[in-house]
Amino acid sequence: MNYFTLNDKKKSIYKYVFDIHASMLKKSNTLKQEGVDKIKLAQYNPNTLRLVIQNKTPLKIRFFKKGKELSIKIINKSVKTKSVAVFNKYRKKSPKRLDRNKIIVIDAGHGGKDPGAIGYRKYREKIVVLSIARELKRILRARGFTVYMTRDSDRFIKLRNRTKYANRKNADIFISIHANAVGRKDAKKVCGLECYFLSTSRSSRAKKVAEMENSADLDEMDYYGKQSFLNTINSHNIVASNKLAIDLQRGALATLKSRYKNVKDAGVREGPFWVLVGAQMPSVLVEVGFITHPTEARRLVSRSYQKTMAQGLANGVERYFINSQKR
Repeated sequence: MNYFTLNDKKKSIYKYVFDIHASMLKKSNTLKQEGVDKIKLAQYNPNTLRLVIQNKTPLKIRFFKKGKELSIKIINKSVKTKSVAVFNKYRKKSPKRLDRNKIIVIDAGHGGKDPGAIGYRKYREKIVVLSIARELKRILRARGFTVYMTRDSDRFIKLRNRTKYANRKNADIFISIHANAVGRKDAKKVCGLECYFLSTSRSSRAKKVAEMENSADLDEMDYYGKQSFLNTINSHNIVASNKLAIDLQRGALATLKSRYKNVKDAGVREGPFWVLVGAQMPSVLVEVGFITHPTEARRLVSRSYQKTMAQGLANGVERYFINSQKR
């Protein structure tokens, strides 16, 4: 079990958070207690149940665990509530057994002669994403999944060969990891985590991101060649890829926000990404942040942030497979 606090004195919000591991809850519960604004119990990720106690004034929290029981006591000095047992008995329920006989291929974007985006303080995308990919592989393997990487070193691989590799491995899902970038003019303004799945979307944002990520292999194709190619994309796995993108986004954001402030959700989007073309399984491209944004870039090169990001993505992978079992 983990316990931490999230306090915003300016907005008068005080949160006391308990993460209880290896638990399962069918639906969220909102509990009531005199002298406390809000108490909520909900499934945080496939392996964690989260209890949040929220109040406009500071609370004094006392708790202890004994076996399968968790007792929490609150002292609210502002309303003279002496001591209240809030959550005095919880029996862990075994979660539905997750089928871990799954094959996952992780693709660290760019590499070798292709550095990807060059960001704040000349941080290179290819180095950052390889570190996150390696950490994600380690976590997923520790959780019992079979995991392969398209590259495990600083080498260049053509985009079309990355999904070919995933197909040869009969992968259940394919995750391509990248870091986003913008020009110097907007570098301090634009940040956030976003996930993309393959489509022929023509939105301006998707086109800009796709053109940057596609540039390594598509430079030799003329404009009309690109458009004709993208119009032939098979939509077989688009729905499943959309669901995978949503679960990865939720998993990463929830884990990052529990430890870091001002983590921005840039959304789940669709776009014409060459690296995802040809995948015979649900596939997504994760933009782990903007390497051009000063704060986000410093985080992206931090080992602790990379590990937290990878843990969140791993949680998203488990969420996707659990949801798939329900369907």
